[in-house]
Amino acid sequence: MALAVAAVERVRALSPRARLAWVVALFLLAASGVAAFVAARDVRVVLFATPLHADQLAEVEAHLAAWSIPYAAGSDNVRVDPGRRSGLLLRLALAGVPHPHLAGSDEALAHVGALTPQTVLEAQTRDALAADLALGLRGLDGVADVRVVIAPSSGGVYADDAHRDASASVRIALASGARLGGRTVAGIKAFVAGGVPGLEPARVTVVDDRGFALDGDAGDDPSDVQVALQSALDAAFGAKTTIVRVHREPLGERREVHDVRRGALGGTIARSTSDERYASGAKHYSKQNGTEDRGSDTREERRSVAPDATARLSVAVFVDASRGLALDKIRELAAATAGIRSDRGDELRVEAVAFDEGAPHAPAPGAPAWLLAALSALPQLATAAAVVAISAFVARPCAAVAMRMLETASARSTARSATGIPPARMRGVLDGEPPHVAAAIISALPTATAAAVLELYPPDERAAIVRRLARANANLVPPAEELLRARG
Repeated sequence: MALAVAAVERVRALSPRARLAWVVALFLLAASGVAAFVAARDVRVVLFATPLHADQLAEVEAHLAAWSIPYAAGSDNVRVDPGRRSGLLLRLALAGVPHPHLAGSDEALAHVGALTPQTVLEAQTRDALAADLALGLRGLDGVADVRVVIAPSSGGVYADDAHRDASASVRIALASGARLGGRTVAGIKAFVAGGVPGLEPARVTVVDDRGFALDGDAGDDPSDVQVALQSALDAAFGAKTTIVRVHREPLGERREVHDVRRGALGGTIARSTSDERYASGAKHYSKQNGTEDRGSDTREERRSVAPDATARLSVAVFVDASRGLALDKIRELAAATAGIRSDRGDELRVEAVAFDEGAPHAPAPGAPAWLLAALSALPQLATAAAVVAISAFVARPCAAVAMRMLETASARSTARSATGIPPARMRGVLDGEPPHVAAAIISALPTATAAAVLELYPPDERAAIVRRLARANANLVPPAEELLRARG
């Protein structure tokens, strides 16, 4: 306190100029402190209204870093600039980020205790396993989100209940424009079956976000076969040289084949002998039968074919007859590329046909690009020409109207200032003015003065001024027909 009093007394002892300097210095110091506080204060706001889990937070941070968006990371959210929050939320929503949180095995089984019922423990274990599988499938190309549902095997409560094998369903939300091939679907089935005990890949159903079952027959997807074959032919013979169409017929029924084969270890598998004798003198009869089994190698094979398996594949290749290509070479390449199998009745047809030259087609590479650009710019050019023509047509009338309005304003101002001026002097002021200007000024004068000024004009000029005075448009804006005549 004493130091403050001493400082105040010292400031009072200074000269007025020095005290002013001290006040300015203190003000600048306080202002700089406030500015530093405002600049250092973090004004960023949280991006999401609800807290995020660790996997969701990592996903959001990865996208923000890829987009070069500045942010401040937190334990359960990120902070961004307030002006960019709405745009970032929309952009992340379009990208499908963050994905719904799935509780894996570590999180789902963290609160399991010794008193947890067995049924609850089995349900939590099953849900945690499904979440682990879904998290593993989210990293596939073209897969936006995955949902896995597992139905465990069941032996039945009673002895006569049928046994039910384990099964699983996988629902895949595809990214925009993405699609999964047959090998990818087969890999998904194998991945899910490998993670669930007692589950066979054939009992895994994969559907897309529209509810359509995805074909797991690897290599026989008609779209894959058609794209692969068409791209190979285009690369070899050029675009628009061949047309490929593929048709796939599914089996439509489940088939199971049980095959048992036995092979001898050496010679024959089994041998039977019979020895029958009769002695007439001794009246003795004997009969002996023998069987010898040397063993065999038994091979038992079971094959199961799903209803969506390929029963027959038909491939048609249309070749432009004008190119004169070797059809046998194209047939061999197409059979190898499409994987034609003669054992199941696949068919491949390669024919040379005349392509329709009159069909719409893209312009040749040498087509003049400037002509296309000029044609596309015709509407803009026509609009600009119309604007120029209209402007040129109304430019002079508009200018005339503006000039008449300026003259009107000037004439009325002159008339107000001319009150009390003798008629002879007013006639001298109006000397050389056009009739409409003289009429505007004279109309603002007193009646006696106006009549005296008109008497000083020659008869022809006086008649023109009188005609103007008799019109209703005393503001000197000429009618439209007069402006059009003036334009010509």
